[in-house]
Amino acid sequence: MRRRLLARAFSLAILLSLVLCATAGAHNNGRGFYGATDDKVVTDAGFILIVAFPTFVFLASRLQAHLDKRKEARKAAAKSQLGDPHLRGGW
Repeated sequence: MRRRLLARAFSLAILLSLVLCATAGAHNNGRGFYGATDDKVVTDAGFILIVAFPTFVFLASRLQAHLDKRKEARKAAAKSQLGDPHLRGGW
């Protein structure tokens, strides 16, 4: 039942995208929502990409370092709660 529902939803999404695809390019003589693009627009978009990708990589790596630091602190706290294994007794 679930597989059939998923297949029906996927088919509907494909059909809807094919129907709407033709009308998307027909609006505004196919120039898109921005309008006519010249060399300055393309150059500015390139500069934005040159700045945006390294910024994203830097921010993502800072976030990952912060999360790793939190994970290590959590692991150290859990280990310290267990105490010394030879003092707990048992086999």
